[in-house]
Amino acid sequence: MAVWQLDEELWFPDPRWGEDDGLVAIGGDLSTDRLLLAYSNGFFPWYAFNMEREPHWYCPLSRYVIFPHEIHISHSMRQLLRQCRYEVTVNEDFEGVIRGCSTAQGRNEEGGAWLGPDMIEAYTRLHRLGYAASVEVWERPNAGEPELIRQQGKGRRLVGGLYGVTLRGAFFGESMFSLVPNASKVALIHLAKAMETAGGIFIDCQFETPLFRSMGGRHITYREYMDLQH
Repeated sequence: MAVWQLDEELWFPDPRWGEDDGLVAIGGDLSTDRLLLAYSNGFFPWYAFNMEREPHWYCPLSRYVIFPHEIHISHSMRQLLRQCRYEVTVNEDFEGVIRGCSTAQGRNEEGGAWLGPDMIEAYTRLHRLGYAASVEVWERPNAGEPELIRQQGKGRRLVGGLYGVTLRGAFFGESMFSLVPNASKVALIHLAKAMETAGGIFIDCQFETPLFRSMGGRHITYREYMDLQH
């Protein structure tokens, strides 16, 4: 096992040479070309921007994904969705979502915070080029509810969402946030349903978490992961 040092050239090593936790390489930059090459080969950047000077590139060989048609919607979530409490949009406020993912619950103040200014700039650039997308969850403000991250339109406030990279029919999830209970779940369900309708392949969750497991996620091998995209 080894961790490779990247240089100015656009390349990534074979992920089978990386560490058990998925770390394969360090260095390089967050240019659009490098990010597109990374996601095309299953890599993604993840590093503590307050502690590390160079991007760390991960590529876990056991990939945790959600296939759109397998999304699990619990009884309680079905009830919530029927209430029409939220309005869900796509790509209406990418900047608001990525900044929400960065700052919600004080994430940007934590020692291991990874969604810093350089990452925000890089993914915003990808979004402008059509390679990154966001799902926004809006709620009408009521007294006593959590702080407003960004308001757009009369009486609406952004209370949750997610963003990620879109390539080859797959959605590579990067982050999500909720200022009210279950807002990120609402965004994920909307994404899965939209992808199912459009013939999308899978949602890459990167790592297994209790939330993704509860919503129908499962492990596939790196080979299966790459084959599905070709």
